[in-house]
Amino acid sequence: MRTGTQRSHRSAPPADLLPRRVDRLTKREREVLLLLADGLTNQALASRLGIAQRTVRAHIFGIVRKLELHFRTEAALVGDRHRALLEPDMTLPEAAMP
Repeated sequence: MRTGTQRSHRSAPPADLLPRRVDRLTKREREVLLLLADGLTNQALASRLGIAQRTVRAHIFGIVRKLELHFRTEAALVGDRHRALLEPDMTLPEAAMP
């Protein structure tokens, strides 16, 4: 007999592997993941990005697969925890600094 604490699926990958897996994502998947981490629904993501909800679902499926996760909620948490890896580099080149 199973108890409520047992899971029927594999556990998520170790946290130290996730940063390397984030590198597998395309620029668009990173954008979707950041918005997903902000809590946007598929409908809101589609509206914000100007794409179909079906395309949003495809991006989320790709994100979950590439990060070797199981659920969109896990992906959202990864996006939030690894936001610095996902966001474009906002540092200024040294020549542009006063």
